[in-house]
Amino acid sequence: MKKLSKLPRHIGVILDGNGRWAKKRGLERLSGHEEGAKAIERLLSCAKKYHIEVISVFAFSTENWKRSKQEVDGIFEILKNLINEKGDSFVENGFVLRVMGDVSKLDLELQASIKNLIERTKKNRGVVFNLGLNYGGRAEIVRATNLALEKNLKTVSEKDFEELLYTNGLPDPDFIIRTSGEMRLSNFMLWQAAYSELYFPKFFWPSFNERKFVKCLIEYSKRNRRFGNV
Repeated sequence: MKKLSKLPRHIGVILDGNGRWAKKRGLERLSGHEEGAKAIERLLSCAKKYHIEVISVFAFSTENWKRSKQEVDGIFEILKNLINEKGDSFVENGFVLRVMGDVSKLDLELQASIKNLIERTKKNRGVVFNLGLNYGGRAEIVRATNLALEKNLKTVSEKDFEELLYTNGLPDPDFIIRTSGEMRLSNFMLWQAAYSELYFPKFFWPSFNERKFVKCLIEYSKRNRRFGNV
C-alpha cells in the first residue's frame, strides 16, 4: 500500500471476459458467469478493505438481450441466487445496494429480491454497490431527458440533469476498469465517465482477485487528473 499515493472514491467496472474465460477452459459460457459472480464478491471485499466508497458494475446491458435465451436466463438465475444466498452477508458487511437500469424488464421474482435487498441495506453506511442491470448509458440519458420534460423544465443545468440520472447523489467514477483487454466503454456510464481515468487490463473477469485489484489501484495512483487545468 505504500505505492498508493491516492485512491479513487468511485470505481466503475465493466465485467468482461466471462465467456472467453470459460471457453479457454473447455467449459460452458454459464460457468464463466458463475465464476464472474464469485469475482464480484471478491471485488466488494476488496472495496471494503481498501476503503473505496462506491463500486459500479456493468452486469447486464441493454444490448445483452441479443444473446441466447439460455444464456440470458442463466445470467439472471445466477444473479438471483447471488442476491438470495449472500443477502445476509451483504447486510452484515454494511454494503448498500443501488441499481441503475430498467429492472421492470426483469422477472418478478428477481425484481422482488432486488427490491428487498435495497430496502434492507438502505440504512447501511459501507460501500455502495451500484449494480447495472438492463442498463445503457444512452438509455439513461434519454430517460433523464424525458423526466425533465415531464417536470416541464424549460432549461436544465448540468446539476439538474445529474439529479435525474440513476446515480443521483453518487460521485462520478474516478476510475473505470474494463477487463479482458477490450478498449471501449460500450455504453457504460457515458455521462458520468466524462473525466474518468480508464484502464484496460487483459485478464478475464472471473480471474479477478485482490492482487489484481491492488495492481489496478497502483495504476490509478500514477494518473495525473487535471480536469482541464494545466
